[in-house]
Amino acid sequence: TPEAAAITELILEVFRLNGTLLAAGDRLTQPLGLTSARWQILGAIDLAGRPLSVAQISRRMGLSRQAVQRVANDLDKLGFIRFVNNPDHARAKLVVVTRKGLAAQSEVTAIQIAWSNGLAQGLDPARLRDAVELLREIRTRNETAELVSIGKVDQSCS
Repeated sequence: TPEAAAITELILEVFRLNGTLLAAGDRLTQPLGLTSARWQILGAIDLAGRPLSVAQISRRMGLSRQAVQRVANDLDKLGFIRFVNNPDHARAKLVVVTRKGLAAQSEVTAIQIAWSNGLAQGLDPARLRDAVELLREIRTRNETAELVSIGKVDQSCS
């Protein structure tokens, strides 16, 4: 359908955008000893405003628990976070940002604001909000959609 072709084009562009955003994030955070992945974990805890378990971080970010655990282990070794006992779960430690992590998060936020201002210059804020709403709607639909099994494609969609 025309809608399916348009959403496929949008998805491909989002994949391309994601790649460029990760590369930009790596460049922005490299002087602080971070990467885009490390920054994402610190940011998830910062947005939550409280310590989170690795599983909570992975759910909030839409990543696998294993991927978040690997990055969290790196952050722990580098002194950006530490693991503490979780009163609600004996085995699932909580991730706490250290002073070093808070300082890095503060610095990268300032860098990101300047970068975002440059990137957004000349773009219509209403169009940006519309884009956010559309992407959020597609993400929500995708989270609740049943995937079509390979070999059992619904012919009404082709």
